[in-house]
This record gives sequence, C-alpha cells and structure tokens, in this order.
Amino acid sequence: MIQLLYSVIFAEMALILLLLFKTPLRKLIILTFDRIKRGRGPVVVKTIGATVFVVLMSSVYSLLSIQRRSEDGAVLNPTDQVLASKHLLEASLMGFVLFLSLMIDRLHHYIRELRLLRKTMETAKKQNRSFEDGKNTSGEEVKALGEEIAAFKAKIKKLESESESKGKELKSAQAETEALRKSADGFLMEYDRLLEDNQNLRNQLESIGHSPEGKKSM
Repeated sequence: MIQLLYSVIFAEMALILLLLFKTPLRKLIILTFDRIKRGRGPVVVKTIGATVFVVLMSSVYSLLSIQRRSEDGAVLNPTDQVLASKHLLEASLMGFVLFLSLMIDRLHHYIRELRLLRKTMETAKKQNRSFEDGKNTSGEEVKALGEEIAAFKAKIKKLESESESKGKELKSAQAETEALRKSADGFLMEYDRLLEDNQNLRNQLESIGHSPEGKKSM
C-alpha cells in the first residue's frame, strides 16, 4: 500500500507541474478534468476521497492506540514499533495524497476561472472597440450634420438678404409705378383740358365765321 501511495503522490505532483506550466499536455489534462467533473465523475471522486479519509482515520486510530499503550507504561515490542511507524507513514502519505488532490482540484478550478475571465475580458474589449468605433462614427456624423446645418443657415441668411433686397426693389418699383400712374393721370387731365379748350376754340371760330354771312343777308 505504501508503494501505491508513493505512486499516487508522484502522479499528483506531475499533474500539478503540468497544470502550473503552459505545456501542450495542459489543455488535454484540463479537458480530461472537465469531463471527469461531469455526470457521475464527482460522485466517484468524492467516494474515493472519502475511502482514503476513512483509511487515514483508521491508521491514525491504530497509531494512537499504540501510543496509549506506551503511555500506560507497557513496553512496546519491535512489532508494535514497526506497526506504529507503518501507520504513521501511511497516515502521512494518505494525508499528503488528499492535500495534493485538493490542490489539483483548486488549480483546475482557478485555471477554468482564469480562462473564463480572459474570454470575458476579450469580449468586453471587443464590445468596447465596437462602441468606440460607433462613437467615432457617430461623432463624424454629428460633425457632418453640423456642417450641413451651418451651410443651410448660411443659405437661409443669403436668401433672406436677397429677399430683403428684392423687397426693397419691389417697394421702389411700386413707388415708381405709383408716380408714373399719377403722372399719367395728370397728363390725361391735361389732355382732356386741351381737348376742351380746342373744342371751345373751334366753337368760337365757327361762331365768328357765321356772323358776317348773317349780316350780308340782312
């Protein structure tokens, strides 16, 4: 049993070294432990651990029994001394086996957590990059929209100034039209007056031309 315990200890130490250093076998070992921890694997591992712990407690109990006999004043024979040494060695080896098993389990757990954390960090970095790219794109779009708005404002101001100048021109044209209309009305009135004067002159000339003929006939 002692040789078996030594073999298990050396195997566990080799597994710990393989888990500590990044080697090609590390990924394979991690995948193997992942499969072991699925299904009935944890139950089997816990059963083996409980069995080793029970045997450890049995060895400790036997060792304590031998020590009690020595404390009671009884002289230990060479067989008891050999048994005590054997139980002490077995208990130490089994305790070391359980300790190394716990270390392997924790190492595997922390390696998995580290891998998940790295994946989460990579995902967060990708999302952050995409967010920054979208932010830069939106900033450029906002800048372009601001330039377009500024251009529209300039066009609006230009159109307002042109409209104002056209309005002034329209007002001046309306004033000129009103003045021309008034002048035309004045010309028409003058023309009517001249026509009336001309008609009066004709009437006077006709009356003057008819008056001698009337005297001759008398």
